[in-house]
Amino acid sequence: MTGRHADLQGRRDGGEGDAAASALLHALAHRGWTIAVAESLTGGLLVAALISVPGASSLVRGGVTAYATDLKHHLLGVDDSLLDARGAVDPEVALQMAGGVRDRLGADVGVSTTGVAGPDPQDGQPVGTVFVGIRTPEASAVVPLELQGTRAEIRAETVRRALDEVRART
Repeated sequence: MTGRHADLQGRRDGGEGDAAASALLHALAHRGWTIAVAESLTGGLLVAALISVPGASSLVRGGVTAYATDLKHHLLGVDDSLLDARGAVDPEVALQMAGGVRDRLGADVGVSTTGVAGPDPQDGQPVGTVFVGIRTPEASAVVPLELQGTRAEIRAETVRRALDEVRART
């Protein structure tokens, strides 16, 4: 590794940050890819996990926390008719969020989280329903999750799974 990604060399878990975030950033650096994050239910936890890793500034373009449904359209370009018809907790919404943040922040990889952490159901979806959207230069995917636990546990598990799912595709 050379250039802007060289500062991650040898740092699988630089003593700070989450090991899964560090492993993902290492995989991205190996590919020469950058990443951007669009979050709803995780409220910034996913991008925070990434930027806690030393050297992340060379790979993480930024994050958008579009918690309100209208912001998913205005900031990320999610089709407003899709949001009206299905609500924010939907696999296609997750995919459009990932594509929107990737395009708007100029990253190679876009990842998104949308779902219901609780305490109440939303958009006809039960608590624990989560969708992770992923767009890379090579593929797109939506990962559906059915999680259990407290609100905090669902959000934390969403972050962990999102990091692992993006890494599996880089």
